[in-house]
Amino acid sequence: MAELKVFSGRANHPLAEAIAKHLKQPLGTLDIADFSDGEIWAKFIDNVRGADVYIIQPTHPPAENLMELLITIDAAKRASAHRVMAVIPYFGYARQDRKDQPRVAITAKLVANLITTAGADRVITMDLHAPQIQGFFDIPFDHLYSSIVFVDYYRKKKIRDLAVVSPDVGGIKMARAYAKRLDADLVLIDKRRPRPNEVELMNIVGTVEDKNVLIVDDLIDTAGTFTNAVSALKKAGAKNIYGACTHPILSGKAMERINASEITTLLVTDTITLREKSPKVEVMSVAKIFAEAIQRSFGNKSISSLFDIDKDKFTES
Repeated sequence: MAELKVFSGRANHPLAEAIAKHLKQPLGTLDIADFSDGEIWAKFIDNVRGADVYIIQPTHPPAENLMELLITIDAAKRASAHRVMAVIPYFGYARQDRKDQPRVAITAKLVANLITTAGADRVITMDLHAPQIQGFFDIPFDHLYSSIVFVDYYRKKKIRDLAVVSPDVGGIKMARAYAKRLDADLVLIDKRRPRPNEVELMNIVGTVEDKNVLIVDDLIDTAGTFTNAVSALKKAGAKNIYGACTHPILSGKAMERINASEITTLLVTDTITLREKSPKVEVMSVAKIFAEAIQRSFGNKSISSLFDIDKDKFTES
C-alpha cells in the first residue's frame, strides 16, 4: 500500500499544520521560492516516489496561489508520486461558472482544466460557490461542507425565534439546509447587482420582525452584500443578527464595513487566513474535517458519511 504524505503550499500554512496534527503526522518538507521576477520554483525535499501525496493549498487571490498549486502538483507527478491529491480549502475563480453575458470567460472550468492537466488525481475542497463546478472535473472530486461546524455551534447556543437568511437566490439551498437542521424559519433577500461588487437590495421574502437572524453564505468578499443585508434586516425589525460564512476573503474595506454594521457575531472558517482581526469576527477551524476526509480518501472509505448525507439529505435538501 502507498504511503500517505501531506504537504503544504504557502497560501495557508497554519491550516495545513492543523490538518497534519489531526492526522498525527508531520507535514512533509516542500521547498518553495520565488525568482527575482516573481516566478515560482518548487521542490519536494522528501522522497514521494510511490506515495499518495496530498497538497494543501487554497487558491484565493493573488493568482500566484493557484500557480503555486499547479507547479507543486507537476513537481509531485515528476517525482513519481503514486497519486497526487489537490486539497483546496477555498476554490478560487469559482464565481465565473457560466457565460452569463457575451464575451466572458468561464474561469471555473478553466481552473478545473488546469488542475487536471497539471496531474491531480483527485480534488478535495469545501463549499464551492457553485456546486455544479464538480461537473467541470473529469477526476474524482470530494465536496466538503462547513455547515457541520456552524450548525453544531448554533445548536449549542439555543437561540430562540431564529430565522435563517439567504442573502441571494443562489444561496437558498444552503440556507434551507441550515433552517432544517436548526428548526428555524427560512427567509430570502432578493437583490439586484447593477455591476460587479455593487449590490442594491430589493426586498425581504419572509418575516424577520422580532426574530433573531442567522445569515449564511459561502463567501464574503467586499462585504457589501452582507452588510447591506444586515441593514435591511434591522430595518425590517430583526433583533440580534448573526452570520456564518465559510470563506472570509474580506477584500478592500470589508472588515471596516463589518465592524461598522449591526452584526452581533460573524463566524468564519480558517480556509483562508484572516488579513486582520475584528471583535465581531470569530474563526472556527475546519482542519478536523479535512483531516478526516484525507484519512478516508487514503483508506478508500466513504467521505459522504461524514455529513450524514444519506440520513437527512442535509447538503441537498
